[in-house]
Amino acid sequence: MVRFSIFIAAAAIIGLGVIGMNQLDKDNGMAFLLGALTLGGGFLICGLFSLKMQWHGIVGAGVLALLGLGRGILNLPGIAQFFSGDRPRGSAPAFELATLIICAYLLLRIWQAWTRELIRRRMEEPFEE
Repeated sequence: MVRFSIFIAAAAIIGLGVIGMNQLDKDNGMAFLLGALTLGGGFLICGLFSLKMQWHGIVGAGVLALLGLGRGILNLPGIAQFFSGDRPRGSAPAFELATLIICAYLLLRIWQAWTRELIRRRMEEPFEE
């Protein structure tokens, strides 16, 4: 189920990049598209990698989600300006907020799956006195 979330996040971020390129001016649109293709492509690669080695791909996607979340947190002042009505960058902060939410959701899903796996492995270990 986590793999499905990784693939959906990859598609959503790449889709946001394409929509952002069409909605934003040329320079901001290309910059956002490049970032979205990089992050979304990374998620796609991690999702494909998880088909062969499950936890390596999932943890890799978790690291990418953490990087995307960190970058999104740095964009919070621009998002606050956007919602207060000051929009010098157009609708770019809205796309950045959507990417931030996707990364936060995916990081939460990966964290939950990882903790469930750790608990499962601990339950399988033989009891030692």
